[in-house]
Amino acid sequence: MNQVRQTSSFAVVSLVAGILGWTLLPFLGSLAAIIFGHMARGEIRRSNGQLDGDGLAIAGLVMGWLSVAMWVLVVVVFIAFFGGLAWIAALNS
Repeated sequence: MNQVRQTSSFAVVSLVAGILGWTLLPFLGSLAAIIFGHMARGEIRRSNGQLDGDGLAIAGLVMGWLSVAMWVLVVVVFIAFFGGLAWIAALNS
């Protein structure tokens, strides 16, 4: 008889938080997706085949890390742009 495997709640939370990280809660949702994604993967590994949802956890992790990477890139570009403007202004004065 086949036993029905449950989906990890942490995996579902990671996926939902990853989606929220791209829509309504840009930074907090992404951090939650990363945290819950790692928690879900650990929980699934320790469950000895009783829990499912590794794909959901990975999707949440990918969305979370991509969002964080984009935020870091935006901050670096912002600092470089305004730092360059300040440097140009300093040269002209």
